[in-house]
Amino acid sequence: MSRKCELTGKSPLKGHKVSHANNKTKRKFFPNLKKVTFKSNILKRNIKLSVSNAALRTVDYKGGLDFYLKKVKSFKLSPKVQKLKKQIIIKS
Repeated sequence: MSRKCELTGKSPLKGHKVSHANNKTKRKFFPNLKKVTFKSNILKRNIKLSVSNAALRTVDYKGGLDFYLKKVKSFKLSPKVQKLKKQIIIKS
């Protein structure tokens, strides 16, 4: 499983861990991912996704997963969520 948000496409960033003596060692900055179960009212089923905290807050702000997927552009989404988006658009 990749450490990538399925809704926003956020993935790990590369950088340096810098010590007090200014020694630099490579490290990764991982997004804050949560495994969340969303309820889709249009599809009438639950959907499990691995999303970042920022994406979770955005979905809540937009009014639910169905409304969020209708408005977001497809290139940011994972292939699994792109299929869900197509199903939601067809049924609504």
